[in-house]
Amino acid sequence: MANELSGRPRPRMSREVGDNLTRLARVTSELAGAATVEAVTKIVTQHMADALGATIAALAVLEGDTVRLLGVRGISASEAAEWEVIPLTRRTTVTDAVRTGRRQVLIGADAIRLAYPGLTVAARGERTTITVPLRAVGRTLGAIHLSIPGGNEPHPVELEFLDVLADTCTQALVRIEAVADAAKQTARLAFLAEASIELNNSLDLDVTIQRVARLAVPDFADWCAIDVVRDGSLHRLAVAHVDPAKVALAMELQKRWPPDPASRFGPMEVVRTGKPLLFPEITDEVLVQTAQDEEHLRVARELDLRSALLVPLAVRGRVTGVITWVSTDAGRRYGEDDVSFAEHLARRASSALDNAELYSQTRAVAEELQRAVLPDQVIGNEHWEVHSRYHPSGRTEVGGDFYDAIPLEDGRLIAFVGDVMGRGVTAAAVMAHMRASIRAFASVDPEPATVVSKLDRMVQQFGADQLVTLLYVLADPAQGVLHVTNAGHIPPTVLRSDGDVERLPFADGAPLGLAEERQSSRVPLVPGDLLLVVTDGLVERRDESLDVGLDRLAAEVVRLGDGPLAVALGELVDRLRDDRYDDDAAALVLRRTTSAQGRG
Repeated sequence: MANELSGRPRPRMSREVGDNLTRLARVTSELAGAATVEAVTKIVTQHMADALGATIAALAVLEGDTVRLLGVRGISASEAAEWEVIPLTRRTTVTDAVRTGRRQVLIGADAIRLAYPGLTVAARGERTTITVPLRAVGRTLGAIHLSIPGGNEPHPVELEFLDVLADTCTQALVRIEAVADAAKQTARLAFLAEASIELNNSLDLDVTIQRVARLAVPDFADWCAIDVVRDGSLHRLAVAHVDPAKVALAMELQKRWPPDPASRFGPMEVVRTGKPLLFPEITDEVLVQTAQDEEHLRVARELDLRSALLVPLAVRGRVTGVITWVSTDAGRRYGEDDVSFAEHLARRASSALDNAELYSQTRAVAEELQRAVLPDQVIGNEHWEVHSRYHPSGRTEVGGDFYDAIPLEDGRLIAFVGDVMGRGVTAAAVMAHMRASIRAFASVDPEPATVVSKLDRMVQQFGADQLVTLLYVLADPAQGVLHVTNAGHIPPTVLRSDGDVERLPFADGAPLGLAEERQSSRVPLVPGDLLLVVTDGLVERRDESLDVGLDRLAAEVVRLGDGPLAVALGELVDRLRDDRYDDDAAALVLRRTTSAQGRG
């Protein structure tokens, strides 16, 4: 057991002791102003040691069931490495001071050898060692160790002053820890707020998964993996790493050596229990035990795993996946406080992923419904080249735009573009009804005024909750004209073969069901001329008049004469659509290709 001075008469203070106390007083002032752990360590191992003439000085802190040296002076680097982490169960002056909370004083080599026969410190010759615990309320943080040449007994006042210095050092460490913890928590709150915004920026599932993986790299982890539950098993969908070259390595690790589903230390355990798994330290022994073969061990070692944290991704009480954060930094070890932060982040990520998945599923259904209503492709004939382009808004509801082209046996061609106000299943039903009705009425008499008038009566008789606009065209190659009836739709645009652009008149009638009589107009078209019909999603903007949008369209129409018409139409739609507005955009173009004398 270590010797501690007590019960002896106090020797008179010498001038040397007085000088030591003066220097120690300065150290007290320095510790009170220290702002970092590094500064405290330097003050203890240099200034405090110099004040007492110590040739060896160390500052150690308690971490779990070990004591770790923050700094040491006076011994070789190899010896310092040996003492860097000391199990609390190993008897040394430092661990005894930490474990008992009492000052340890040893005077002379014999006393040191007697108290700690296994240590080599006695071989350094005559010296006095003083180890002072760093005591806070209800706990011991660590200890200061000083080794002074010679077997001189320290003055009791010096020892008491060292106790005061230890208290000041403890207060400095507690204060620095509190400031760092406050800054850490503030940063984490700010990070969670930014993460919520970042995760809500997209409803694309793949994009969201990649964002979740990259979110905490490198601030919280050196690499992150996202696994989702599909058909009762885990599938890795994303990996992010501070070193992009190691992403493929991490994916290879999962693909070639998937974790044992029955293991209590893998992601499936998180899925089963819904609780996080914390691995404060991943030692090489752990890697050896969990590796499935030598190659597996090699790859795992290349990833340089140091610490890991696995947290469930859960929505509405159901675990949908696992997010894994791994540290490869020797200075970063995950602890219990990291678990709470990770769970907060995982909850936000789970919600974002669930929203993105629901959106993707709903959008897929909407797109499938839209495809069922719209034609796969529009078909022309030998006299008329016809192409269409449809761009959905990206919303999860079906839009109201519809179009079609129907070649007739006599060489004529019917084309129409309509827009049902509203969205969703009801709009899709109206679209399907209108398209089928137009085809049925046109099969009897394709004349525009006749077909649109029949549609008016149908809407008036059966009613409709949504307004429907329609532009109907009967293209006649024998006459070289287009017969056009416009029921409340955006006016079409004509591009002549010589490059001139003409905007046809605005609608000559109200939307379907709101007009008593319909008229048709004649638009001459020679070979090379074309007609472009669009829906309002391509030209209308809430912050400008319709004329501005139509002028913008007219400026772009001239490009339809460049290159293949289908390609040019697609490029025109891409240039004109505005992703800021959640409206569908449809366009249909009809170009006369030949002359015709008579029908059939």
